[in-house]
Amino acid sequence: MGWFSSKKEADKSKAEKSKAFGLGKRLTASPTQIWKSRLSWRITLAVFLTILTVQVGIMSFTIAEQRHAQLGQLVEEGRSSVVPLIQKSGISTSKSPFTDDNVKDLTNLTRVQGLSIYTSIDGHLVRSYGQPTVTKITADPVTGLMSLPGNYYSSDGSFYDVLYTPKMLGGVPYYIIAKLDSSHVEKAVMSYIEQTIQIMLLMSAFVTTVLMIALGHWLLEPILFLRDNLMRASEDPENPKVQDSPFDASDEIGGSIEISLKLIRQNAENIKRIRSAAEDQIHKLAYYDTLTGLPNRTLFLQNLNEQAQDDTDGESPSRFAVIALDLDRFKDINDSMGHNIGDAILRAVGKRLRASVPESAVVARSGEDEFAITMALTKDLGHARSIGEKVASVIRSEPFKVFNENFQIRASVGVATFPDDGADPDRVLKNADIALNRAKEDGRDTVKEYSEDFDRAVQKRFQMLRDLRDAMEHDQLFLNYQPQFDLKSGSIIGAEALIRWWKPDNSKEGGHLISPVDFIPIAEQSGLIVPIGEWVLRTACESAVAWQKAGYDMRIAVNVSGVQFYKSDIVAVTDKILRETGLEPRRLEIEVTESIFMEDVNFAIQTLKNLHGLGIEIAIDDFGTGYSSLSYLRQFPIDRLKIDQSFIRNALNNPDDAAIARTIVRLGHSLNLKVIAEGVETKDHEAFLLAEECDEVQGFRYSKPIIIDEFNEFAMGYNGKLSSFDG
Repeated sequence: MGWFSSKKEADKSKAEKSKAFGLGKRLTASPTQIWKSRLSWRITLAVFLTILTVQVGIMSFTIAEQRHAQLGQLVEEGRSSVVPLIQKSGISTSKSPFTDDNVKDLTNLTRVQGLSIYTSIDGHLVRSYGQPTVTKITADPVTGLMSLPGNYYSSDGSFYDVLYTPKMLGGVPYYIIAKLDSSHVEKAVMSYIEQTIQIMLLMSAFVTTVLMIALGHWLLEPILFLRDNLMRASEDPENPKVQDSPFDASDEIGGSIEISLKLIRQNAENIKRIRSAAEDQIHKLAYYDTLTGLPNRTLFLQNLNEQAQDDTDGESPSRFAVIALDLDRFKDINDSMGHNIGDAILRAVGKRLRASVPESAVVARSGEDEFAITMALTKDLGHARSIGEKVASVIRSEPFKVFNENFQIRASVGVATFPDDGADPDRVLKNADIALNRAKEDGRDTVKEYSEDFDRAVQKRFQMLRDLRDAMEHDQLFLNYQPQFDLKSGSIIGAEALIRWWKPDNSKEGGHLISPVDFIPIAEQSGLIVPIGEWVLRTACESAVAWQKAGYDMRIAVNVSGVQFYKSDIVAVTDKILRETGLEPRRLEIEVTESIFMEDVNFAIQTLKNLHGLGIEIAIDDFGTGYSSLSYLRQFPIDRLKIDQSFIRNALNNPDDAAIARTIVRLGHSLNLKVIAEGVETKDHEAFLLAEECDEVQGFRYSKPIIIDEFNEFAMGYNGKLSSFDG
């Protein structure tokens, strides 16, 4: 086995070790594997065809030589047959040197089939015997010079015309052309070809077999060994069960195999290290917040469950507080100062919370700006609310300094206790979140301890949300219309569309109305306000189209919530509805509250400009109750200010409200805007607004919101005089 090194004992032991691990089996099985290998067959075919091609090339040259040799023997055989029959006594160029009997024996007993005898002096034909020859000797009639033909071999190989010169005939003065039977020549050549081909095939097969055995041991066997190890490594890269190489590492192939085995083992080690590092990183990403380094909500819940399983006295479960904390208006910091400032504040909050509680407490970042804390309750600190108050005070105790700027942060806190507020730790954390939401609803910067009333309120909201979805599917929503009037002329100029919800039940009335105050906030929180708002807009426009066709010059006013304004493409939706319903754009008014503008002033300005570009009118609803800046107000493309009804209702009794209403009218007129007042309930309200030169009014003095049929009847019966509502 020459491929094993025998120079050193280490190599011998290596060979023995390899044999112990199945080398013997590999060597006995390798011939079969080699001849089954596609690579082996490619090499075999290439070698076989190469040898065969070379031998065929050689044979193509030897065939011509073999034919030439056979013809040469035939020429000599013919000469030997002809010369003894020549009559040398009494030679005369005028007669044949053969007797008829001799020629007859010659053609019957030899391969000579015919003779043509010419004189050597002038090339004159003396006589012909047997079959005529194809070739002839000719003499030039002028010069008398003879033209001697070459030997001629017929195309079918049946005869061979040969010229014998006087020298070849023993000095007689004759040229003799003999027609020789050459049919055996091609048979001999074909026999030679067959024998040569057999020898070629045997030689090619023998050489190929020897070469393949050599290549199998020196090349294919190492390749198969390497492939086997690579396949094992691919099946289990981390723990490859590869064999040690039995091949000499000093040659090229053995050295390559050694390098590949080394790389396989290095790759396995690298995979193990990478897997370990990845598992650590995955664990960190799965259970820790990357920004603050605190545990995340998942790990916090695990700790809660582990803490719930511990027993303080071996019988009753431990009591611990669960605190849910949310930074108030943190989004404003991100939007105004940038996320780098917000991230720095979150890190600082995490550090402050961690430093303010015992080491045994768990502080986690459970959301974008939310944190959660769990701490065991002891005799000294036995109430969860006190911990929540301490946490809130830690946040508000001093400003957070970031990049040389101070930020006063406030937090809403929800508190729950295990097991008082739930036997399941997940439920306790959920209850803490419910308490947190109540703290945010009640004005923020406060601490709320969980109460079952909170849970019932949440369940009520969820139930209303489910009912609201059903209401959309079963057409329980409808619109009421409250007419709007020109205060000076008394004519109806339009109506405001107001959504209502009639919820069927098993009562005597068959159902009851649900106030928009109850379901609109839930629709906004859930996002349902977007499809609801689109339905309101479409239905209102369809009503206005009917008024347009009936000849009424009235507009329809539709309220748009902040969620619709920012989370839906209000411009595209409005444009689509106008085109599909055929309503003239000037007959549609979109009402938005001024507080919407302050969420994103630039976006609001651009959106209002796009809406105004459709040809519709824009009104600011509940003007005077928000926080809009007058510097922004002049940038908004608006047509109308709508005075909130609270100012009108108290204008007659409260000088401040009267002054505000008066100021809004003056402000609107100074900006060339129309002013409409809602909530007009009495003639005195009307007189006050008329005196202040308000442009338009609506309210219960004229009509409550009514369904479309009643509104149409009201519009048809109205005489155009506001005084008709007196009394």
